[in-house]
Amino acid sequence: MSPNSIILILVSIILTSGSQIVLKFGMMSESVQVALASRKTSEIALTIISSPFILVGLVCFGLSAIIWLFVLSRVPVSSAYPFVALGIFATTIFGHFIFNEPITFYKTIGLFLVLTGILLIGKVG
Repeated sequence: MSPNSIILILVSIILTSGSQIVLKFGMMSESVQVALASRKTSEIALTIISSPFILVGLVCFGLSAIIWLFVLSRVPVSSAYPFVALGIFATTIFGHFIFNEPITFYKTIGLFLVLTGILLIGKVG
């Protein structure tokens, strides 16, 4: 796998993981929480689609998908796709540091297994 392909993969993963964090910020905003509490579908939809955080999160997610298309055009899917699991690792770590979400013993073991799996597939694949 070329260095350019690895860079594209990592950029796509960072954008995907970052988009999840930005979307979470958007969904935690007071305006969205008030709309959700109203249980009015139209108010919820309007509030969500007008949230700057949610819009930025969706744009980042879309950009990650476009970059991923370039990855798939250059790299065998069986080699590229395991790297998507890095997003699980990154999002969990970001969630811990940004939202103070706990990283339990079982999450730690799971993250270790994810990283081990990526390394094994990269070594064998």
